[in-house]
Amino acid sequence: MAQHKFQVHLRGIIDLLSEHLYSGPEVYIRELLQNAVDAITARQQYEPAMRGEIVIECHSPSTGRPPTLSIRDNGIGLTLEEVHHFLATIGRSSKTSDNWTQPADFLGQFGIGILSCFIVSEEIVVLTRSARNPTAAPVEWRARADGSYTVRELERDLPVGTQVWLTARQDKERWLTAEEVRRLVLHYGSLLPVPLHFHAGRVQEILNTQTPPWRKHYATPAQRHKALLAYGRETFGISFLDAVLLSSEVDGLDGVAYILPFTPPLSARHKGHRIYLKNMFLSETADNLLPEWAFFVRVILNATTLRPTASRESFFEDENLARTRTLIGERLRRYLVNLAEQQPEKLEQFVQLHHRALKALAAEDDNFCAMILDHLPFETSLGTMTFGEYRQNYAIVRYVADVDTFRQLANVAAAQNLCLLNAGYAYDLDLISRIPELFPDLSLEEINSDTLTQEFDELTVEEQADCESFTLQAEKILRPFRCRADIKKFQPEDLPALYSISREGRFQRQVEHTRALSNTLWSSVLDGLVQRDIVQAGTLCFNFRNPLIRRLLSLRSPQRRQRFIEILYVQALLLGHHPLNAREWQLFNQGLLHLLDDLLNS
Repeated sequence: MAQHKFQVHLRGIIDLLSEHLYSGPEVYIRELLQNAVDAITARQQYEPAMRGEIVIECHSPSTGRPPTLSIRDNGIGLTLEEVHHFLATIGRSSKTSDNWTQPADFLGQFGIGILSCFIVSEEIVVLTRSARNPTAAPVEWRARADGSYTVRELERDLPVGTQVWLTARQDKERWLTAEEVRRLVLHYGSLLPVPLHFHAGRVQEILNTQTPPWRKHYATPAQRHKALLAYGRETFGISFLDAVLLSSEVDGLDGVAYILPFTPPLSARHKGHRIYLKNMFLSETADNLLPEWAFFVRVILNATTLRPTASRESFFEDENLARTRTLIGERLRRYLVNLAEQQPEKLEQFVQLHHRALKALAAEDDNFCAMILDHLPFETSLGTMTFGEYRQNYAIVRYVADVDTFRQLANVAAAQNLCLLNAGYAYDLDLISRIPELFPDLSLEEINSDTLTQEFDELTVEEQADCESFTLQAEKILRPFRCRADIKKFQPEDLPALYSISREGRFQRQVEHTRALSNTLWSSVLDGLVQRDIVQAGTLCFNFRNPLIRRLLSLRSPQRRQRFIEILYVQALLLGHHPLNAREWQLFNQGLLHLLDDLLNS
């Protein structure tokens, strides 16, 4: 059986890189800088005293021709054989071969970085001379996006190292302009230890001259803290609340976490960072680097032990990444503990801005929960208060497990001077469930609309007799909706009726509502969840103290009273944020039409 080798369609590979692997054309600068730094690192293994440098030159012809770019390094260089072996073989990288004794020192690993240059240029020209083989002739490698390339040895002399030339494609000129190249070099290489010389016309400058403050020594911690905040303000354009050092030589980590002076939106919790790998900018997102609860920070972080993905825009999930994530979490946790113990005023300011993050951390850390719970705010029926304030006034923690039920009951409970705690938001229920362990003198009581109505005042025997016919009529009207009728006295007086439902009943209503809106297949799936044996899912409790209810009790026309009962039922559903089914909407519309007819005919 004959064996065949795969053929590579280079244009298809380039489209794959530009459309799916890389975030944009600008990554070609990162890949060129990466190759240059790795080449210098390789040469320094042979010549430790050698000082590396990278020169970026932008050429903008005035004749209407496209701009060109060259990047030159004084690194290890390549021989003719190595050019064939590495540059012309997709997926083969010199940095992972047996040529180097310390592949972990290198940025590149996958052997595809040079291909990113085809996103902005139809041709790549590489001029290179080897430092390991001084007698080898300089080599020129010309590659085109159609998959063809030429290699030749040069008779003229070249300095040791490598120079890459690019000419902008017709639709990519902006990426090779001097302004854009300078911006991208600073963006990706500002922390690189190798000097980045930038030349454009008469402009000549070294771009990465600034040493970040977490790598400097200061006379006092206050001076360092001031410098960190100034650097954060310059980098992000934000006056941060505080700064936390994240450096750890053992774990190959250095950088700083900045405490945001505002509550970030959910969509931006993992964005806006500056993440570096071996001093090369990697990404602005940190979705798998920071703990889930650490959405109150913007970080500038450089890692040396983590593995990048092929796109070099995130980290590979492994033990090293998990250990780094734990280390960052420990540093931030320690910072919060220090605030609680030494700077209570700053902690109070922090809690006002980032209490959700603190709740997320407390939900997974029992010790931190015990320390911070008293400081955390909760929504209650009597207004927002910290848990410490709540437990000073109440021996029983009465809570509502979901937001909609709390909104329905808050005003009613407040009118009864009953303080209900809203546990429907993220992490709140987890924290409340730990209260008996942390505070043995407190007890928990879950409140729903059913249990709250038990707190209402009962009618006298005479009042029950006056309401008997009304209650019987309401029971008959509400029975098709699996709802019973009741009448009690409660506050506030301006609320005519309160609809209460058990947790199972609420779930059934939601299932039936979703089934009515779904297609046939999904509806048949939901049909199996419907419990048709539930006779009474909810209760409509009328308020005897309400003036409208008192008028209805004296209304002699059963037909008119029916219309008001139907409308009050639907109104109570809406106040409780319960989804209405088609029958209930029809009931509401018909009730309004009948009332309008009565008004016009009176």
